[in-house]
Amino acid sequence: MSDVRSAGLDKGSLPASNGRFGKFGGCYVPETLMTALKDLGEEYERAKKDPEFQSELAFQLKEYAGRPTGLYFAERLTEELGGAKIYFKREDLLHTGAHKINN
Repeated sequence: MSDVRSAGLDKGSLPASNGRFGKFGGCYVPETLMTALKDLGEEYERAKKDPEFQSELAFQLKEYAGRPTGLYFAERLTEELGGAKIYFKREDLLHTGAHKINN
């Protein structure tokens, strides 16, 4: 589709080239927090390039959050079902809950 208007779509309902939606990129927070959130985002972009930050982040993810979670070979289930080997990735065993540390 080369022309958004011809499809009857609002340009704001489609992601930009960076994958974000609209002026605030899909951030659903009060307007009064947008300046602080923008500042935080800029600082995080700088921190991502800092080897010391990356080292500390990796340490915290491993030692505190339990990341990355390992795979567990489900030997009895594999035998029971036959065929493919079955592995479990036990996200439920993470210290902070399965998804919280990712968000």
